[in-house]
Amino acid sequence: MPKIVEPDRWLFRATLALCVIGTVMIFSASAMTSRILYGSPYTFLFRQLVWLALGFTAMLVLARIDYRILRRPVVAYAGIAASLILLVAVFALDKSHYTHRWIRVGPVGFQPAEFAKLAVIIYLAWFLELRSNPQSSGVNDPLRSLLPGFGPVMLIAGLVLLEPDMGTSAELFLIALVMFFAAGLSWRYVVGAIVAGIPTLYLMIISAHYRYERLMAFLHPSRSPEGHSFQLMQSLISVGTGGIFGVGLMEGKQQLFFLPEAHTDFIFAVIIEELGLIGGLVVLLLIGFYTWRALRVVWNAPDGFGRMAALGITAMVAGQALINLSVVLGLVPTKGIPLPFVSYGGSSLVVMLLGTGVLLNISQQASPQ
Repeated sequence: MPKIVEPDRWLFRATLALCVIGTVMIFSASAMTSRILYGSPYTFLFRQLVWLALGFTAMLVLARIDYRILRRPVVAYAGIAASLILLVAVFALDKSHYTHRWIRVGPVGFQPAEFAKLAVIIYLAWFLELRSNPQSSGVNDPLRSLLPGFGPVMLIAGLVLLEPDMGTSAELFLIALVMFFAAGLSWRYVVGAIVAGIPTLYLMIISAHYRYERLMAFLHPSRSPEGHSFQLMQSLISVGTGGIFGVGLMEGKQQLFFLPEAHTDFIFAVIIEELGLIGGLVVLLLIGFYTWRALRVVWNAPDGFGRMAALGITAMVAGQALINLSVVLGLVPTKGIPLPFVSYGGSSLVVMLLGTGVLLNISQQASPQ
């Protein structure tokens, strides 16, 4: 039986450091915008602090509750069912920024798609542990494993795509693919998914004008510096302006209505502009350190469910960070995905902290190395 040890303190410290840096940079990037919109430079900061308090409280609670509670079938099915209900409900509500992504209760709003990531991870961790049983048919059985495993994920991803939110939809699919592959999914299915995904991705891009324009802006950014390329160009200007040491905290100019979404999806550009290459490397190292400690949790997990759940959470955090950083640096087309623990945004922050709470509890159940 695994020996009870303390939760991974270094994982907690990396999470705390990223949240502190994020809070400081959110204030720096949003103060002027907040003053214009709300008459106070502290509005976005106060909101982020509220979400941080809720998220850290939930993280610490989950870190103390045995993660095996999540292993129960009723929890796995309830998470999927709740996600489907909420993702359908968003279409009955008014659009926000031309999309059906938010459910608002008074002044509070949240994105069901973000919480669906955790629901998918818990469901697949439970499902894949069952399929790892020697008496089971394994993960490569099309009818007994692939259909009931990928089916709910694809249904949720399809609803998210209709919001529309292609980035989160793709992220859900990639998390599921990583978990299935780690559980023993055959290479032929992985290659088949990639081959089938290429024309599907092409059709999704050409079917939406704004997606096609984003792709063209990525391929030829100089052709439309004031159009769809504007955000990418301003991000690259921010990154190029910072130099080694940056222009100084609160001294950045790009967030003064030049760089859209400076405090959310493009917060890393502001970090490099104000804190320079040094500040950017600190954030990168913290994300890398978090990922390493999370992978240690995967490796040392005492059972299949814990291993799969930890892997899914690690893929969620590291994958989202990789996509965000790639967008900011112009390595992939522009897509609104927040930087974990750092960007402004309540739903994403709480989900990342909830996932970290599960990691901390799994690390506590594992044998010390």
